[in-house]
Amino acid sequence: MDEDGPRDDRDFSARLRRRIFGKPQDINDPGIFHKLALIPIFAWIGLGADGLSSSSYGPEEAFRALGSHMYLAVFLALATALTVFIISYTYTRIIEKFPNGGGGYIVATTMLGEKAGLVSGGALIVDYILTITVSITSCADAIFSYLPPEFQKWKIVFAAIMIIMLVMLNLRGIKESITTLAPIFAVFLVSHIVLLGVGIFGNLGAIAPLARQVHANLGTDLSGIGLMGMLMLFLRAYSLGGGTYTGIEAVSNGMQIMKEPRIRTGKRTMVYLASSLAITAGGLFLCYLLSGITPSSGRTLNAILADKLFGGSSFGAGFAFITILSEGALLLVGAQAGFIDAPRVMANMAVDSWFPHRFSHFSERLTMRNGIIIIGASALVLLIYTGGSISALIVMYSINVFLTFSISEFAMVRYFFRNRKAESHWLKRFLVQLAGLVLCLAILMVTIVEKFTEGGWITLLITAVLVFFCYRVRLHYRGIAKEMKSFDILMKTLPTENPPRDVAVDPEWMTAIQLVSRFNGFGVHSLYSIVRAFPGFYRNIIFVSVAIVDQGMFKGAEGLGDLKLETEKSLAKYVQLGRRLGFAADYRMGVGTDVVDTVTDICTKTVIEFPHSTVFSGKLLFRHEHFYHRILHNETAYAVQRRLQWDGITTVILPVRME
Repeated sequence: MDEDGPRDDRDFSARLRRRIFGKPQDINDPGIFHKLALIPIFAWIGLGADGLSSSSYGPEEAFRALGSHMYLAVFLALATALTVFIISYTYTRIIEKFPNGGGGYIVATTMLGEKAGLVSGGALIVDYILTITVSITSCADAIFSYLPPEFQKWKIVFAAIMIIMLVMLNLRGIKESITTLAPIFAVFLVSHIVLLGVGIFGNLGAIAPLARQVHANLGTDLSGIGLMGMLMLFLRAYSLGGGTYTGIEAVSNGMQIMKEPRIRTGKRTMVYLASSLAITAGGLFLCYLLSGITPSSGRTLNAILADKLFGGSSFGAGFAFITILSEGALLLVGAQAGFIDAPRVMANMAVDSWFPHRFSHFSERLTMRNGIIIIGASALVLLIYTGGSISALIVMYSINVFLTFSISEFAMVRYFFRNRKAESHWLKRFLVQLAGLVLCLAILMVTIVEKFTEGGWITLLITAVLVFFCYRVRLHYRGIAKEMKSFDILMKTLPTENPPRDVAVDPEWMTAIQLVSRFNGFGVHSLYSIVRAFPGFYRNIIFVSVAIVDQGMFKGAEGLGDLKLETEKSLAKYVQLGRRLGFAADYRMGVGTDVVDTVTDICTKTVIEFPHSTVFSGKLLFRHEHFYHRILHNETAYAVQRRLQWDGITTVILPVRME
């Protein structure tokens, strides 16, 4: 009974995880990449919802900033739509140049250098954390606009539960999470088409009086505060509405999940996003003016607009409620972009050693599990810190969005100017990118100056701390890499003249099973350690390696084939070396997303084949152990040892000393 208990517990735990998070994906399935890829409509839902949902809070912030000069919203509508199309166009060029995704981080790293890439990547990660927090908080605001005031105290609790639910949903897989949320997206589109249609075409008679009012107020303000005063007022409102443009970059960042041909899918998704956002945001400005909407505390402008347009009957009131409910629900979908893109930015940075390497690994459901959990936890912290204040969150949000926008735009401006002889139509593209850069820098600078003391400094501080953390991580990995090169000296002492022992492995002989990665001095050092510690004891040696599919290798079926081939080549070199050392040698290989699970499975099968076996694994040993070593260096050796020893398989860890 006791003997079976732990295994029963493990089986129960596995069943529970599968029930909550779904069944694992088969990485060896040739069609897995096709099954997970998104067509434009699903990419629009998963990535474009972030941009479209920003129409729920961006135009409102800009409209409120106008104060008594609300007539200027006519010009804000035009400026907003134009800005959406300019930024979208510039990111379409990024999609063409970088079809494998990565967005601002890859653009800055490739065109401006590693340090610029680090700043852009850090800003993007904070941006996506704020994407989740802002979207969920706005969702709560929209829904609680229709609830009695005594329910307001539960708003943050509701928002926190929504974040936790999205974490769990995304751990199941990207495509599952998007198809689950697709109906919400559809209801939002239908209800807001009706809202804008009634708000504009139902008020056609108010257009002429509005035009006269705009003309009269322009004359009054020109004589009162002057042209410069009006421009400053307009620029301030335009900049504080910068949240409207957040999410446009999500498509270029998430190109890895696009269906082939990726570029065409990405560009079509960008057209869907730009058109829907420009029409919705610009249309809302006009609806506010034509319907005579004035800001009110405790309620969103869109809730006030919906009530005014549809509140005349019980059916209309119900439709108004559905409209705002769908808006809140779409904000929930908009938060999805943060869970899709942030872990991928972290994974790309982990491949480049800015983040702990474990963040580049997929889970068994091909999600960035570590990144999803960290991003979700960070969003919860920001939600609690700001007390769910949407104004404070949008300020923080806009700064990071336009910081990475500006870096990306500058990189593309520089690219088209430097390649003006090779690029066709370079001048047109250069000027559009330059216009995008000017717009983004203007919004960024005004937002920082206007809102630095109202929360702007917090997001700059968080980004700076994250950049410093990444820098320290890279410094540590470089130090380890430099020291690891000392082991490569062993490669020069390999027995190249000894004839290989061309003898087949025998299951009846004593067998050493050595876990290896690529062919390098570290693996050779571990092999020599076995030879020195057990001279003549083992006659067989079986080399075991796992081709781990991570962000650096996730390029589709072709990339998986290359990964398998490289792993087999490394194992063949180990087998050749083992035979020259006098062993009967062979190898076993697996492909997976989790090292421990895959290695344990291979070793268990190999021990059944060779019953007189001992498993050996190498492990870095530091003179002074620090808490961060467990974060930066996985505990694979110990985890495998625990699993195998529980199953009765002798496992030895060979320490490799690091200074």
